[in-house]
Amino acid sequence: MQQSVFLVTPPFTQLNTPYPATAYLKGFLNTKNIPTHQADLGILVINELFSRKGLIALFEAIENGAFVLDTNCARIMALKEEYSNTIDAVIAFLQDKNPTLAYAICTGNYLPEAQRFEQIADLEWAFGSLGIRDKARHLSTLYLEDISDLIIATVDPLFGFSRYGERLASSAHSFDNLYQALHAAPTFIDQILFRLLSEKLQEYQPTLFGLSVPFPGNLYSALRCGQYIKQHHPQIKICLGGGYANTELRSLKDARVFEFVDFITLDDGEATILHLIEMLEGKRDIDFIKRTFALQDGKVSYLNGTIAGDYKQADVGTPDYTDLPLDRYLSVIEVANPMHRLWSDGRWNKLTLAHGCYWGKCTFCDISLDYIKNYEATTANVLVDRMEELIAATGQSGFHFVDEAAPPALMREVALEIIRRKLTVTWWTNIRFEKSFTPDLCRLLAASGCIAVSGGLEVASDRLLQLIKKGVTVAQVAKVADSFTEAGIMVHAYMMYGFPTQTAQETIDSLEVVRQLFELNVVQSGFWHQFAMTAHSPVGMNPEVFKVKNVLVGAGDFANNDLPHIDETGCDHDQFSSGLKKALYNYMHGLCFDFPLQDWFDFKIKPTTVDPHYIEDSLANAAATPIRPTAKMVWLGKVPALAITHQHKKGKLIERATLTFHHKRSSLVLPLAPKEARLMLALLALCAIDQPAITVGEVQKQLQETQGSDMMTLLNSAHIDSLKEMGLYIL
Repeated sequence: MQQSVFLVTPPFTQLNTPYPATAYLKGFLNTKNIPTHQADLGILVINELFSRKGLIALFEAIENGAFVLDTNCARIMALKEEYSNTIDAVIAFLQDKNPTLAYAICTGNYLPEAQRFEQIADLEWAFGSLGIRDKARHLSTLYLEDISDLIIATVDPLFGFSRYGERLASSAHSFDNLYQALHAAPTFIDQILFRLLSEKLQEYQPTLFGLSVPFPGNLYSALRCGQYIKQHHPQIKICLGGGYANTELRSLKDARVFEFVDFITLDDGEATILHLIEMLEGKRDIDFIKRTFALQDGKVSYLNGTIAGDYKQADVGTPDYTDLPLDRYLSVIEVANPMHRLWSDGRWNKLTLAHGCYWGKCTFCDISLDYIKNYEATTANVLVDRMEELIAATGQSGFHFVDEAAPPALMREVALEIIRRKLTVTWWTNIRFEKSFTPDLCRLLAASGCIAVSGGLEVASDRLLQLIKKGVTVAQVAKVADSFTEAGIMVHAYMMYGFPTQTAQETIDSLEVVRQLFELNVVQSGFWHQFAMTAHSPVGMNPEVFKVKNVLVGAGDFANNDLPHIDETGCDHDQFSSGLKKALYNYMHGLCFDFPLQDWFDFKIKPTTVDPHYIEDSLANAAATPIRPTAKMVWLGKVPALAITHQHKKGKLIERATLTFHHKRSSLVLPLAPKEARLMLALLALCAIDQPAITVGEVQKQLQETQGSDMMTLLNSAHIDSLKEMGLYIL
């Protein structure tokens, strides 16, 4: 029997855009002509809950329950009519369907306000007098968070906008707590989930139900979905995969999990789900499916007998967002910082430039796993073809490339292809702060529509960066980040504290480096996270090399990735958490750079040993990028107008030339010797964007042959900066 597949992202991931896993798999299954539907149950539940009907039901459930309300919850309940009367209009505003409501929201007289609004000080510095829609979006986000606080305090303590029951799945070496929660009475949110799931099952009539679980905060609701189907539609087979399974469930032994699902798959899903479908259709024996756990004779078996490989990136198809309600996602602003908001504001089509990580050496990272270690790049032509297909299908031209670390060379080729095709797109991605990102490359990426990058600064200490095998130095990170910023591209830095052997002094020095990066506007956004040792990282596999001790006794029967450990040579890292995050929050908002670092901590710290001008001096002393013969030359500007004039001076005829360049924002007139002007015109013609790619060495050779002139003299002259401003890139 032909299988009909229904792929689901369970609550909750993001409010503003779909998590892409189901769209990736649907795009692949399209290439195999397998009937496939998908749903983001998270956004469907949010839209159902945060509606007039949903809030009335919520308030009734609270009134009928035996809940002890604190002052904040009592205030919200007292204002229940105000919440019920405003919720539909606010949701429509956050969906960009009701933009003029911003004026009413910003009066301060429209939204009911509870505890979350106490964090508002002066929003003018964040949004400015012209940022009324952004200000209203932020106020609306606080309004939703107030309601969320009420939900958590009463009907469902597991609730969260981007995670649900996360604590049950995080570091869950045993399945006991999850199992117990799944056998408790369904929560208020569960009941909404079941109702919506039932409607979709009735609509699509699937034979195979696929659950994508990228994060711990999706697992509880995923298993609730499986539980519901087992009870009401036992004929439907259920498989579960995604990032959580790939990292946490690789040594699964607990058979109770299979009370909720039939199969758990690992790593890339394309071949894996296709093998499952073939097996269910009777075309493949179960022993020859791919990277799949199943229950056999009451015991968990790992089935991987197939000899078939995974699909190449060129053959996986274009992600397909059909069935997903793209007009019902909410653009919220939790933090006013322009870069930070990208994770919650705007509808982004998600694509991957390359599978895996081209670096693959960082010692804290799960580099032994397939999604990191198996690096495979896609071609620029294929990627931009997919971008055009997605723009046509979704009507959206924003892209988030969700790579582990986007390869600089491929980013360059994608940027050039976008420009050649004259596409108007906006995109951002994750990178390594490596020296390949020259000022010219950063300007090219900006010209193609890149607005932001995020990357790991990690510990902001050269000793620890070397121990991590990050392949960068603090000075290099500063230079690269500055190049992006100068090109108009925002920079987000991931920071880490608590890496093995990190001392208290190194943590404080890292904070000082971060302070300087923000004060100089080299970095605009950031996030601190505490080091966690994982089973599939070099640290987790060889803890003694990094002078830490794994204190986990034996492997659990359920999730096995996070490893509790003792750092016997470092310091008490937990004590720094609050101070680091408070400092960063203020730095991201352009505040408190003159505060002593001691002010962020409620315990005594040592003074920083970092020079107060360390980052400033690093930038000033950074070496210029040499011009290599193998570098590509690209001219994006228009053909300049050449004018030749003649003057008689002291009986001699003097010939002069000018080249007039017109750029979108400015014009430039360069006075040149006629020979120099003709050389420049010839150079620009050779490296024009509509011509085949050409290197500096090839341009030099051709100009020498045709013009009898040395191009390098021109490139080393004062005119090079003017040409770069008008659209010349040496990459």
